[in-house]
Amino acid sequence: MSKLAKKVALVTGGSRGIGAAIAKRLAVDGASVAITYAKDATAASNVVNAIQQGGGMAIAIQADAASVEAVRNAVEKAVSTFGRLDVLVNNAGTAIPKSFEETTLEEMDRVIYINIRGVFATTHAALKHMKDGGRIIMIGSAVGERAASPFLVPYSATKGAVKMFTQALSREVGSRGITVNNVQPGPIDTDLNPASGDWAVPQKAATALDRYGRADEIAAMVAFVASSESSYVTGANLTVDGGMNA
Repeated sequence: MSKLAKKVALVTGGSRGIGAAIAKRLAVDGASVAITYAKDATAASNVVNAIQQGGGMAIAIQADAASVEAVRNAVEKAVSTFGRLDVLVNNAGTAIPKSFEETTLEEMDRVIYINIRGVFATTHAALKHMKDGGRIIMIGSAVGERAASPFLVPYSATKGAVKMFTQALSREVGSRGITVNNVQPGPIDTDLNPASGDWAVPQKAATALDRYGRADEIAAMVAFVASSESSYVTGANLTVDGGMNA
């Protein structure tokens, strides 16, 4: 039997990159999957179609992670469609790579609203529906633990906050059999951070494996944490960075 058979997962920011890889992997493992997207309905539809063509069940929900009302509605839509919620993957996030001095307060607010407040609001809404054995999974960042890259000050700070949110929340919901973990990617080859060009050179050089990671390698870790095999793992920060923080 599939590891996530009869389970329902919600993946925020699931229309591309790491989020899309996670959604597809959870579906392969048997879960019914709801994804959220901010703007690109076509990309979200492509992910849903790929899952359905593989025999899985999926829906896409338009929801800007910066909007508390939108993410709350997305949780309710996922539950009303599939009848339950077992796995939440807080993947939606953003970065504005520039020096801190050049970053505007409006840009800082955008990063905070998506990377922290959106995670808080989505998790808060999801917990009302989760039963024993539920899984809450954050997609943090290796730079939330060690600032290895310049020009990511607000982003690094928000991912550091996600790290502590994970640890603190795990203490509160552990008695309900719900685990809370934080997967921290290093440099991953996506549209937003391609493994080519000047920006990629120092990131690749900083890894022990001398390469960028793949989105499916992050999805594999998420799939493990979402499964029953990780039942004694909670409050953990699981870094998947090719040794960048070693």
